[in-house]
Amino acid sequence: MQDIQFFGRLLIIFGIVMVVVGAVMLLAGRLPWIGRLPGDIIIQRKNFTFYLPLATSILLSLLLTLIMWLLGRK
Repeated sequence: MQDIQFFGRLLIIFGIVMVVVGAVMLLAGRLPWIGRLPGDIIIQRKNFTFYLPLATSILLSLLLTLIMWLLGRK
C-alpha cells in the first residue's frame, strides 16, 4: 500500500509541475524582454538560426534558486 500512495503523490506533484510550466509558457509570450536580454546569443544565417538564451537562463536559474531557498527555509 505504501508504494501506491507514494506513486499517487508523485503523480499529483508531477501534475502540479506541468500546470505551472504550462502557465509560464503561456505568459512568457507577454513579457517582451524574456529571451531578448543582453547576453542572449542569436546567430542568423541564410538557412540556419542558432539561439542560445544564456542571460535568460541565468536569470531564471537565480529566480528559481531564490524561490526554492525561500520555500526550504524553516
